[in-house]
Amino acid sequence: MWIKLAVVGATAYLVAMARTALTVLGIILAVWLVFGFVIPALFATLKFLFVIAVIAFLVVAAITVVGKLSR
Repeated sequence: MWIKLAVVGATAYLVAMARTALTVLGIILAVWLVFGFVIPALFATLKFLFVIAVIAFLVVAAITVVGKLSR
């Protein structure tokens, strides 16, 4: 009887510790994912949109200058 209770207690302890260890591992993986993929992807998207905006501004400025000089 005592051995059976000791085995059940040890099993419950191991399950709890495994859950804790996997939770910590999951948090570390989530942080790595955010800093490794999400933030660089966000900055790359913003940089791409900024370049497109600068090109659009230059095109509009050039058309405005050519339009005013042709009068």
